[in-house]
Amino acid sequence: MNSIFSEEFAGWPPEQTVFPVAKVDLRVLDGEHPYRVSRRDEIAANWEAEVKANPALFDGRMVFQHRLAFGEDEIRGQGYVIPFSTFMYWRRQQDRTGGMHLFSYPVIETSDNALVAIRMGAHTANPGQVYFAAGSLEPEDIASGVCDLEFNMRREVLEETGLDLAHSTPGDSYYASRFRRTVTVMRLYRFDLTADELVERIAAHMLVAEDKEIAGAVAIRSADHSAYPYNVAMLPVIDWYFGNPDKT
Repeated sequence: MNSIFSEEFAGWPPEQTVFPVAKVDLRVLDGEHPYRVSRRDEIAANWEAEVKANPALFDGRMVFQHRLAFGEDEIRGQGYVIPFSTFMYWRRQQDRTGGMHLFSYPVIETSDNALVAIRMGAHTANPGQVYFAAGSLEPEDIASGVCDLEFNMRREVLEETGLDLAHSTPGDSYYASRFRRTVTVMRLYRFDLTADELVERIAAHMLVAEDKEIAGAVAIRSADHSAYPYNVAMLPVIDWYFGNPDKT
């Protein structure tokens, strides 16, 4: 294994700060994630409890990082496809050792300089939380053994909101933040519509969407952490967005 990879985050910018990223290269390896192999019984027991508490949960497949590195403004990773149940067990652990979660965040920007996010439905794994339309990297986001973040972002936004990122203007750069061994990679997508117009479009999509995963959309107009029940990954993003006039 190349020595650039580590289970720690030495050399990374501090937690809950937003930093520029020039490139993201996430390789998906064959076989099983060592974390799942070592915790199989605990994962199964936890999943039984999770489903008992929320029968709507589905044990789908997602990409979970085994090793990550950051250097020269690039994030490089090696991960495996795992059952969602493995991730649910991992995220409940205090130390969260044995793996890292990386997901992409399409930051929806409006013509009146607000942000539009979604509120998750009561039956989901993050009930009531507010964050950008996003989801973990899944097998369909993998091309030739590499995760395609742009495809993931467009797919997730279209599924959850009905909005097509192809109709927006993407920012010039990627950015990232991290907290408790979870890395968020983000990009701005600016629509030529106001926040109210986008919220209305998402509401219309909800009426016809097959997957009722979201409970609505919200317009974010400030960095007030108390405005909504934000997912923790949202906090550094709104601080950065509303406090940085030079973002692109």
